Amino acid sequence: MSEHIGELLPPVRLMLTPGPSCMDPRVYRAMATTLVGHLDPWFMGMMMGDVQVLLRRVFQTENRVTFPISASGSGGIEAAVLNPLEEGDEAIVGVNGIFSERMAVIAERTPARVTRVEAPYGRPVDPDDIRRAGKGKKVKFVGLAHGETSTSVAHRLEDFRKVADELGALLVVDAVATLAGVPLDVDRQRIDICFSGSQKAISAAPGMAPITLNARVEEVLRARKTKVQSWYFDLTTTMNYWGKERTYHHTPPISLIYGMREALRLVLEEGLEARWERHRQNQQALIAGLEAMGIGLFVANPADRLVTVTGVRVPEGVDDLKARRQLLDEFNIEIAGGFGPLKGKLWRIGLMGYSSQRGNVLLLLAALEKVLLDQAFRAPAGAGVGAAVRAYAQAESVAVGNRK
Repeated sequence: MSEHIGELLPPVRLMLTPGPSCMDPRVYRAMATTLVGHLDPWFMGMMMGDVQVLLRRVFQTENRVTFPISASGSGGIEAAVLNPLEEGDEAIVGVNGIFSERMAVIAERTPARVTRVEAPYGRPVDPDDIRRAGKGKKVKFVGLAHGETSTSVAHRLEDFRKVADELGALLVVDAVATLAGVPLDVDRQRIDICFSGSQKAISAAPGMAPITLNARVEEVLRARKTKVQSWYFDLTTTMNYWGKERTYHHTPPISLIYGMREALRLVLEEGLEARWERHRQNQQALIAGLEAMGIGLFVANPADRLVTVTGVRVPEGVDDLKARRQLLDEFNIEIAGGFGPLKGKLWRIGLMGYSSQRGNVLLLLAALEKVLLDQAFRAPAGAGVGAAVRAYAQAESVAVGNRK
């Protein structure tokens, strides 16, 4: 006799990870609405039109080809890399963590010649190193992660646009961890291909990879001598499905698109600049609290820190996995550990989208103090919460002063 399987009742978690983030109740409600067919005129005309308009506003672009790929952020990487690269092309990828390395690995599976320009974990790639790597070559592609979530490092995109211009190359940017949480303006920063993920600062469900590419890239795709290696991620066909032709390509995740539409609407309802400032203030309060507790940050230079994900050094003598498991079991708070060489040495705390709230920062700091106390790491009682409260008060004071 088969064992009875009961109703699905997931635990309620506070997800303070590098993704996914928590979702606004309004996004859940949108996802629970009536399912229609993916070729239904209402879905194709209204819903898909809305999503494209909203995405253009969030990416800050007028690009015709702007739509969500039915895939995770890794699918976004694959689409952004496979479409422009052919045999004989020169590509340079800046690598400073797991996800930028993934871009390099995917590029190396194409017939293109790929050069990795690496930086130590915890530091950004030096644009001068990319300039030197491209010297004397006809470079077609320069790729990097705007925010490297495995190490919590951010890049200044303007510096890489300048180098790409000098090399005559496309600039391809992974904005999975930054779109809607960190200042990003695709048209002003002249990013040729930019992709993201639905589950991070946008705070929609996982499974969609928004992408946008400009007219220059459209010309590159039209001029390809060979077919794109992947049928599924071939943008020359999927962009027709999302274009005026509405040519059938695949069955998209309809309920996920409902949720993305609502999440994007909420981004713009808040306002991009207000949203960026909220993310910045919450991270600054978190950092103030961590430092007051005697906990060090992984990225030394404040200018290099990714706002949406904060890398924290696991204190000496503290068991990484035990601490994270206690946060989950006792407080229903999930944070992430490190990958590869950083496993057991790094905590990655995500404050993205709906998860980036003042109450969540204060709760995490209080819970972390208790967890560390249980492992004999003694921070001054209440120091973390107190420092965060003062950081918020200072931010409010500055805001009031600016309004006068």
